[in-house]
Amino acid sequence: MRRVRYQVAATLDGFIAGPQGEFDWIPTEPEIDFAQIFAEFDVFVIGRRTFQAALEHGGGLELFEGKRIVVASRSLRQADHPAVTVVADDITGVVRLLKAEEGRDIWLFGGGELCRHLLDAGLVDTVEVALVPILLGGGIPIVSPGRRPSSLRLLTSRPLSSGMVMLTYEVVRETPESSVG
Repeated sequence: MRRVRYQVAATLDGFIAGPQGEFDWIPTEPEIDFAQIFAEFDVFVIGRRTFQAALEHGGGLELFEGKRIVVASRSLRQADHPAVTVVADDITGVVRLLKAEEGRDIWLFGGGELCRHLLDAGLVDTVEVALVPILLGGGIPIVSPGRRPSSLRLLTSRPLSSGMVMLTYEVVRETPESSVG
């Protein structure tokens, strides 16, 4: 079964974007092989704001060339974005179906609200953070508040010469035995 991997850059104080959605604080990191990372995925699940930021600041959908893109949005119209699949309702059902398909992993690409929604549904398998050594003091959090805390288990950590640290956590699934007090 495919994994849903939330891969995101975040500040030391836990933000994935500034108060106005800005992400100009994310440095270019020569030690990160983006081509290799992108090759691990064939589907991107993206929140509306992240999708619109990619269109506005990223020069279009070239970044996702050859990949399937699913955008969770109640306001975007499918007819206006024929190159992607816009999901207005039941994003959890769509992600469940995507996980059951054959293929590479699914990149949950930005979106703290979408991440929380999928975490609460038990659909996120890993949280992979490029921790950037900067303090914004405010902005869009790495994950929105949810129904309950999500426990994580550290799988890997790799410091980079720039001061960034690559962290990979497995989402710990609560089993009936672990919830008995």
